[in-house]
Amino acid sequence: MRRMTIPTLTSERLILRAFMEKDIDGYAKSCEDEEIMRFLGGALSREDAWRQMAMLLGHWQLRGYGMWALEERSTGAFVGRCGFHRPDGWPGLEIGWMVLREYWGKSFAYEAARAALDYGFGALGFEYVISLIHPENERSIRLAQRLGEHYSGRARVRGFDVLVYRLERPGAAK
Repeated sequence: MRRMTIPTLTSERLILRAFMEKDIDGYAKSCEDEEIMRFLGGALSREDAWRQMAMLLGHWQLRGYGMWALEERSTGAFVGRCGFHRPDGWPGLEIGWMVLREYWGKSFAYEAARAALDYGFGALGFEYVISLIHPENERSIRLAQRLGEHYSGRARVRGFDVLVYRLERPGAAK
């Protein structure tokens, strides 16, 4: 089997790149944070964060797209994750994001999602993306709307009721 090369994207303040072993401290910190993980299924141990990081890398191999680690260009600091996700049985091609709390309110998730969407709609030719958002996650709802996503219904995913926001590729037939 040929190994997938994960593309690296850059934005004004971020590098979107493949996860690396050095990311485990920052990723585990984000996954252990109850507030960050409140709407993402709950906090994870460091061991489970490692497994999830490996799954995110494997998603690229299986699907040809996935989540990027977010690195702040000016400092090299791990900021979070953003990208595409569609495990078996998922209701659609999802764009998702998670940013460490110290970066909240600085538009890092928006900047990363814009770069990912440009790549997904451009290089990958995606026709649409969805975001699955917990009904109480007002920050993610606002971000989805800022990205141009619109509410398109509800779904039940892994035992959670979620809102579905959807964005069509610009110029795509509706």
